[in-house]
Amino acid sequence: MIDRGVLVHTVSGTTRGDRKDDLAVFLGIPYAQPPVGALRFAAPRPPHTWDGVRDATDYGPPPPQSWPLPAAMPTGTEWLTLNVWSPDLGGARLPVLVWIHGGAYIAGASSDPMYDAAPIASHGLVVVTINYRVGVEGFAQIEGAPANRGLLDQIAALEWVKRNISAFGGDPERITVAGQSAGAGSIAALLTMPRAVGLFGRAITHSVPGACCTPALATDVTAALAARLGVSPTVAGLGSVDPQRIASAAGALMGDMPRYGKRWGRAAHWTMPFCPVLDGEVLPDTPWRALGNRGAVDIELLAGCNRDEFRLFMAMAGLLGKITEDHAEEALRNFAPSINGGRAYRAGYPDATAEGLFEIVHGDALFRMPTQRLAEAHSLTDGTAYLYELGWPSPAQGGILGACHSLDLPLLFGSFGSPAGRSVLGDQEPAAETLALAGQIRRAWTRFAVTGDPGWPAHRPDQRLTHTLHTTPATTPYPHEPSRRIWDGHDIEPFDLL
Repeated sequence: MIDRGVLVHTVSGTTRGDRKDDLAVFLGIPYAQPPVGALRFAAPRPPHTWDGVRDATDYGPPPPQSWPLPAAMPTGTEWLTLNVWSPDLGGARLPVLVWIHGGAYIAGASSDPMYDAAPIASHGLVVVTINYRVGVEGFAQIEGAPANRGLLDQIAALEWVKRNISAFGGDPERITVAGQSAGAGSIAALLTMPRAVGLFGRAITHSVPGACCTPALATDVTAALAARLGVSPTVAGLGSVDPQRIASAAGALMGDMPRYGKRWGRAAHWTMPFCPVLDGEVLPDTPWRALGNRGAVDIELLAGCNRDEFRLFMAMAGLLGKITEDHAEEALRNFAPSINGGRAYRAGYPDATAEGLFEIVHGDALFRMPTQRLAEAHSLTDGTAYLYELGWPSPAQGGILGACHSLDLPLLFGSFGSPAGRSVLGDQEPAAETLALAGQIRRAWTRFAVTGDPGWPAHRPDQRLTHTLHTTPATTPYPHEPSRRIWDGHDIEPFDLL
């Protein structure tokens, strides 16, 4: 049952949303002006006000994408919008969860069917999902433009939430940010950014990527992209090119990155052309170093990843069952944390096959160690951090995906039938154990947003307790101790030019 007559007054004007079952839903509300024309590559500006009633029943258009989105999306230039699900508009001052999507910093949108937040909001939270600029528009280092525009967009969205969420029944003093993959990396950055102070009190990070870069590398990547397009790497030069053409060129550059390995080093092997830049102003330092030096003790952190993070990427590349000893040696050389790291991995995992070592070192470098080190850095400065691991294997394709990257998303959102959900869970109807695990995750996340405690002991340096999400959950010492020891004493370093 849909009632298209739900009105809420924001500081910019009145919006009309839908009432779907027991939730009020508002889609496509602008939190900043469209970043096009004279505002292209600029920091976000406050949204225009409007007279009358603005319809908020359709998602806003996504920013330009380097990867195809899983469904037809709205088109237009009003990229900076957000969506709100509320179980109670009547001033209940409910806890607020703000979701920041992933997509390797070059893709993703809140309108992806994966992110329908109704199941989470039905647990008693006001849920907000946001769009932000990705790829060149949001993260390229461009002469004459502020750095990390995608992160600045996220801050602008959180400022909007602070100002407006009470009108939707939310409590502006109980805001939790949550995100996965690049969204989790964004939150890791927000934890330490001066401009984000006071905008949220709790944070949930799924699969934190260890990707930040120096201005020197970011500038070189932009120059390479601009050369492909035949323009200068400036606001004027890149601003003369259609945004989608630039996004497509960035996607092509992503596929060519390994050939830049002698100049771009580790970044070329990650094939991630854009990520947060340590510009010294918007983002002063890596999250791991900043947390360790200054801390963010007033923020409670729930961090975790999936046991078989890299399995999905191996399956997508057709590599399962095809990894040779040469592949493993190259992976150890590119991703282990020191010159002797390959030897340390072979000693730490003496029974691992070549494919096993290939998968372990990729999973460690890309997600597992950045996640564990984020929790540990936070706890070392007296912050409260909880660590989890999703250990439940996907039933798709006979179980070969394991607990792969992005498996947590359809479980959290209940979006089993979405294109992205089917890609990691398969086409079958979710079994009873799948539904039970999904409920377990949503209850823990809701409890954390309400109380700051997901229901298991904190991850402290003397114990390193980790909660495994499974059909039979358990809390144990950190389950990847050989990897933790290999990485001990090595910073999560930013990508840089060689």
